[in-house]
Amino acid sequence: MRSWINYAQKLLPDLLPVMQTRWHILQYIRLTQPIGRRNLAASLGMTERVLRSEVQLLKEQNLIDVAPAGMTLTEDGLTLIIEMEEFMREISGLKVLEQKLKETLNLEDVFIVSGDSDESPWVKHEMGRACVSCIRDRLAANTIVAVTGGTTIAAVADMMQLDCKNLHITFVPARGGIGENVENEANTICAKMANHTNSDYRLLYVPDQVSSEVRDSIVTEPSVKTVLEMIRSANLVIHGIGDALTMAQRRNTPETSWNTIVEGHAVGEAFGYYFDEHGHVVHKVLTVGMQLEDLQKIPHVIAVAGGSSKAKAIQAVIKQGHTSLLVTDEGAARELLKGIRS
Repeated sequence: MRSWINYAQKLLPDLLPVMQTRWHILQYIRLTQPIGRRNLAASLGMTERVLRSEVQLLKEQNLIDVAPAGMTLTEDGLTLIIEMEEFMREISGLKVLEQKLKETLNLEDVFIVSGDSDESPWVKHEMGRACVSCIRDRLAANTIVAVTGGTTIAAVADMMQLDCKNLHITFVPARGGIGENVENEANTICAKMANHTNSDYRLLYVPDQVSSEVRDSIVTEPSVKTVLEMIRSANLVIHGIGDALTMAQRRNTPETSWNTIVEGHAVGEAFGYYFDEHGHVVHKVLTVGMQLEDLQKIPHVIAVAGGSSKAKAIQAVIKQGHTSLLVTDEGAARELLKGIRS
């Protein structure tokens, strides 16, 4: 296939860029349908005039329907996206990029979606869809799935369309809440994933950050103790990765701890732990929920994070050695490789 692509680029140098543009249009319609032309143009960074001609061509090819409510994919459009996905990933170089990252970061697997979620928020939903595919391949009967919070993991929940009724899957929140938007809390995400998959779920009604006295009291409560035991028995974990200072701000971190994080040059955060660029823990928040040592015995730990600005954070967390699979975007992947080379 690679030789065919090289020949095509020489004979028709404009072919592949045009294909990729139309591919991104179809991708975005799939994620957000029905969607109007103005919103689509703004989301893709295109002028309405340019988009109009592309939409007309896609409509004539019976790949999309255009109605007052907005544009939607036809059955032919959906089939084309599914059947051409691997080809488009090949021509964009994502397959090569995945192999390089997999070897460099010493991971079981890496999955990269096109785009940069720092520039195009819709890329998060593509990461969500890719993560769902990875989850599907790793689900077995009676699996316990632990999930963290955050906007990226919320996007995974939005894309979660699996029927697991006969598998008896149980979703649990890996952490307590940190007081952010309720739709991005682990409890909400956990319940949404369960509802989208016909599965069971348990909730953890505790704050993420507590004093040692409160923690010692909470973890002995029968209802909390039961959920914590399930969290530690998880077979699969799905977690996000945060920028250290951003997460410290969201947690309203006290000045003493803030200084520790800053002076320790922390760049990444996961599970309440703050890591420097070498993967060393420089600060730990006293939390209720999954701890770093719990990950050692879990077969599948999937990290989902993207955006070129998060490259250092991703590398720092991966260096801990607990993550088995990374789902990211092209922006983060290229920045990661650039940073590793330098």
